[in-house]
Amino acid sequence: MAPAAMTNKIESTMAEGVFDPSQHLSFKAPSRVYTMDDIHLPRDTGVSTFAVSEPFPLFTTEAIKRMRSEVLTEKVFANCKYSSNLSQCQLRGFASQYAPFVYDAWKDPKTLAIISEVAGLELVPEMDFEIGHINISNNKTDAQKEEEAIAVAEKLAAEADEGIAGCPWEDDKPIVDWHTDSYPFVCVLMLSDCTNMIGGETALKTGDGGILKVRGPQMGCAVVLQGRYIEHQALRALGTTERITMVTSFRPKSPNARDDTVLTTVRPVSNLDELYFQFVEYRFEILEERIRQQLKAMRDAKRACRKFDTTATKAWIVQQLQFLDHMNKELVENDLVTTGVIDDSHLIHSNKKKVLTNGATHGATNGTKAESDRKLKNEGECDRVWKRARTL
Repeated sequence: MAPAAMTNKIESTMAEGVFDPSQHLSFKAPSRVYTMDDIHLPRDTGVSTFAVSEPFPLFTTEAIKRMRSEVLTEKVFANCKYSSNLSQCQLRGFASQYAPFVYDAWKDPKTLAIISEVAGLELVPEMDFEIGHINISNNKTDAQKEEEAIAVAEKLAAEADEGIAGCPWEDDKPIVDWHTDSYPFVCVLMLSDCTNMIGGETALKTGDGGILKVRGPQMGCAVVLQGRYIEHQALRALGTTERITMVTSFRPKSPNARDDTVLTTVRPVSNLDELYFQFVEYRFEILEERIRQQLKAMRDAKRACRKFDTTATKAWIVQQLQFLDHMNKELVENDLVTTGVIDDSHLIHSNKKKVLTNGATHGATNGTKAESDRKLKNEGECDRVWKRARTL
């Protein structure tokens, strides 16, 4: 099919109907949900004891087709493409403007109720900019295809030796490197057909130094992870022409919940005007609601003829000052942010962070020729994988 015809075919489908939870959701509860205890981390590591779920059905095949038709368009690619040292090809911040079906699917109350049920905590999307983030991986070189064929043969031989299918097969090459997320929770949805996929797990570092691998989801299935607090990576998938995942980030709905959101892994791959506005907007809304609650409690106490609690009020003020100080640190000046360069300051455990030799902080680094070359290479790879994905 000619490129122009393919473009018309993809973009014409965008006008077909709206998201309908009765037709487009296919939720079945995950077979297992892991807790912080299960992965040997302290219970208070995150905002809840939830750690990660096994994959579960979330959206129908029709819904996935609609999402792909909105995502794999020239407008999205031209205006929302990013790459970094963590991931070669990403599409970000497009949903509200270019993908109404995707946007409505993740904002629908029934979808939010499902994600909250799995996580065991009422959640809302982190912000509109983080709805439907896309990671794309495909278009293998001849050398990679040869390596894959060898790996598949090794797996089949291992299965024959053990006399069973599905015995452990190790391939620890990541498509997204070790990291913690900027946001408390993520839901990772598979948009690709993974029928013949080998590997593709999400690997998590456990508190006892081990690795827990959660199997990759099939098309239309999802995994929920408290990714801000658990170091993880996406392992390479073999036997597939493409691997496209959609990641939507979430935070607790309650304004009184802890919010450890950082912008380290997203700042260098975002439209900063939009990212900063939405970050400050929702944090100010949280602060606004906290002040409203505090003011009501003070007035109720006054009407009940109780003494003003100076100690408690000062402690509350300190908490809000810390909240504001955290916001201020995350708003790195635009000219100090290098596009596509993500450092290790997002990692929760300080002993895992690497010290930058150029003295940069908060994901802001000075440009180098090596980084410039990497950026050009990633952009070329991103162009190729996107074009390949559109033809499937």
